[in-house]
Amino acid sequence: MASLRVHPDRLEIHLTPAERTLSLRRDDIVVQRENIRSVAITDDPWIWIRGIRAPGIEVPLILAVGTWKFHGGKDFLAIKGKRQAVVIDLVDEEFARVVLSTSHAGDLIASLKI
Repeated sequence: MASLRVHPDRLEIHLTPAERTLSLRRDDIVVQRENIRSVAITDDPWIWIRGIRAPGIEVPLILAVGTWKFHGGKDFLAIKGKRQAVVIDLVDEEFARVVLSTSHAGDLIASLKI
């Protein structure tokens, strides 16, 4: 699972080597805190997928890692199984939304103070 680090000015999403390989990304994702519109916790991250995979990998209900393009932009997903996930809506960033499986969703929201 990706590790999340909250700083006073940014949120860093550090991908595992496997996630980087599957998503065809070289770099981690860095989001400025001022560009975070909302954060939500979901027990079913699969309903948040929109668009088509490009590039990335998806095994329905098992694994989804990579970029999903849709008419209004693109999202980044790192979803594993039926684990709880956090959905981060963004403005003025590379991605419109980031959906990540994490066991620390409540702690993330508390530390972001949104």
